[in-house]
Amino acid sequence: MKKNHLLAKWLNNDLSQDELAAFEASPDFEKYQKIKKYTDHLMIDDSDEDAMLSSILKQKKETPKVIPIYKTWLFRAAAIFVIALGITLAFKMTVHETETAALGERTSFSLPDHSEVVLNSGSEIQYKKWNWDTHRYLELQGEAYFRVAKGRRFEVQTKLGKVSVLGTQFNVKARKNRFDVVCYEGRVKVNYANQQILLTHGQGVSFENGKELKMTITSVKPEWIENRISFYKENIRTILDEVERQYNISIELNAKDTTSLFTGKLPAKNLETALQIISTTYDVKVQKVSKNKIIIDEK
Repeated sequence: MKKNHLLAKWLNNDLSQDELAAFEASPDFEKYQKIKKYTDHLMIDDSDEDAMLSSILKQKKETPKVIPIYKTWLFRAAAIFVIALGITLAFKMTVHETETAALGERTSFSLPDHSEVVLNSGSEIQYKKWNWDTHRYLELQGEAYFRVAKGRRFEVQTKLGKVSVLGTQFNVKARKNRFDVVCYEGRVKVNYANQQILLTHGQGVSFENGKELKMTITSVKPEWIENRISFYKENIRTILDEVERQYNISIELNAKDTTSLFTGKLPAKNLETALQIISTTYDVKVQKVSKNKIIIDEK
């Protein structure tokens, strides 16, 4: 009863300084303060004051019903905005930009920093656009030629290894178990397994099944940019895989000798000539059974 009397006096601002200090120190003061905050905004007749006090005291004895603030329209609007903003940011952080080059085609595009990329046939690149300025990182499947704008570190990740540069021109190819990197300008750092190699202008390196093969390059850009497919010590199955990609055809190989290595060039826009070079080099018989189907047999 004493506490109820103090509550009534507090609501009427009749507490002495000592009583007020003691009342504010009570564990229920915060709850009473919230009640007063809301009742101060209500217009109540003097005749209803006793009824109001009785109601307040009754509510204290019962389990208080907390009305969540989110039920107000202002909080709802703010909550919806925050949730929408969070979803948008989360979406941007997880969604990748994707560029592809279909079989028999090539794709050229620019990255957000104006770095230029040319994707070879049957290749794909994914990157995040929203944080590109601070994190120049992309994932490559297949082959691509890069002309990188100077700036922060630029990284190309493949399933076989990673290439890191600051600003340069280079080519990366990751097909099956073979990983090729060629530097045409500047410097390129190549990470493969537990190895790290630094390439400069005119240098290249190839890894296949864990074996390293260094190359010297005289051209100023990849041969495939000029419609020529270049090979360096590669077997016939690897060569035919690339011909399939460039011409969007299917080749069935029935020859036993697939280990002899080939170094040379094939045209990327003349299938008949490309097949003739393969036939002469490996001494095989080439048969075109349909527009998109080739069979290669031993002679």
